[in-house]
Amino acid sequence: MEHWVYTFQISNHSLSVNLDTIFTMWFAMICIIIFAFCATRKLSIVPNKLQAACEKVMEFFWGTMDTMMPPDNRKHVPLVASLFLFILFANLMGQLPLRIIQIKHGELASPTNDINMTAAMAIIVLIYYVGAGIIKKKHKFLLHDFSFVSIVMMLVELLEMITRPLSLAIRLFANIFAGEILVSIALGASAYFMPLPVMLFEILVAFIQATVFMMLTIAYVGSATGDEH
Repeated sequence: MEHWVYTFQISNHSLSVNLDTIFTMWFAMICIIIFAFCATRKLSIVPNKLQAACEKVMEFFWGTMDTMMPPDNRKHVPLVASLFLFILFANLMGQLPLRIIQIKHGELASPTNDINMTAAMAIIVLIYYVGAGIIKKKHKFLLHDFSFVSIVMMLVELLEMITRPLSLAIRLFANIFAGEILVSIALGASAYFMPLPVMLFEILVAFIQATVFMMLTIAYVGSATGDEH
């Protein structure tokens, strides 16, 4: 389960990157872009099977947003849908034959089994919902007035802003990484029978973790832009 680490020098400073994570991340993004292009290439009033399936997926996102946030906040669907689709595809990559491709170091597993990847997505969510809250509420996003209670609440909110991306990153990383370790152990014990039930369970985990990340993102954006905040 080692990463393919490449180290290079920039201004006498060493910088290391996980090349396997970068390759699988771009592979996931390219596959999603190609799928989106094919799904939206020939839209019609009477949809074909692919268009109908994609419309059902979008109805799922819209319904989820309407349930957790006011309908006028559907403008956040692009971020939420992109995160869900990318995380789902990235999670599933750890159970696909892509892992059997032999590379010099490490393996081509899920990019979400790298804490750097999940932390980057969590930071994007943090910047997005803080920016959305500031755009809507201006200076009242954190500090409603200069009373003692408001200052204490602002400090509590700042602490939550630090812990929220941390919990998002660790939850996704830990579940995917642990699942891939279980699959590797099962492969080592019995290459024919034991891995299959574990891999089927990990497929379910992939959907659950993508949904949890999406739901928490919606909750954070909703709390930042809602009138009750």
